Amino acid sequence: MQMNNIKNKFLIMSGKGGVGKTTIAVNLAYSLSEKGFQVGLLDVDITGPNVPKMLNAENNTILSKNNKILPLVLKNNLKVISMAFLVNKDEAVIWRGPMKHKIIKQFVEDVIWDDLDYLVVDLPPGTGDEAISIAQLIPNITGSIIVSTPQEVALLDAKKSINFSHTLKIPVIGIISNMTGHIFGYGLEEFAKKNNINYLGNLELDQIIADAGDKGKPFVSLKNTKITKDFDEICKKILAVFPR
Repeated sequence: MQMNNIKNKFLIMSGKGGVGKTTIAVNLAYSLSEKGFQVGLLDVDITGPNVPKMLNAENNTILSKNNKILPLVLKNNLKVISMAFLVNKDEAVIWRGPMKHKIIKQFVEDVIWDDLDYLVVDLPPGTGDEAISIAQLIPNITGSIIVSTPQEVALLDAKKSINFSHTLKIPVIGIISNMTGHIFGYGLEEFAKKNNINYLGNLELDQIIADAGDKGKPFVSLKNTKITKDFDEICKKILAVFPR
């Protein structure tokens, strides 16, 4: 199985939509590739796949070889697979759980990733079909990274993602506080401590992030900004636990 050639598999989760989970997934994968690692980015948000848009790759298609799927190679050490490569960008994917499970199974078992140091899996919000399928289909998941804004309503759902991971015996690597500031509030250190998980750091609500995502350019590629430095500190904390 292709998954046996992947050393570390990270699930990027959020209990609530709109907290920047895909932004974190894309920039984590890109940042790891910039550090010289072999990285795969698996988008399993079947009905709302936005990863290609954030990488300026939405007009690409993927190929097959010997009944296997070839991921899109963005650069030598970053490969991407997404439902967005298989449907028109304006087409609604109206699927029930069994159909979602079937395509996710193909993404897990039939994509030729080759040897990877890291696979970053971008899950849709919540703990529904896609999250359950991934937990069942990917062996030896390294852990989950929870993304949340500091709002109480977001934290209620973040707690559910943590409980999901614990129930399915998936280690929780930690939580990232996104969009911090005077609008949504500040860090989640106390929440992390209360739930006995690592606090990986925070990213401020910043126009740079929104503009970069719309332009299909990961914000970590913009050097010497506060936001990129803050994100690099988050990556360092992850790498300190899982260097390879």
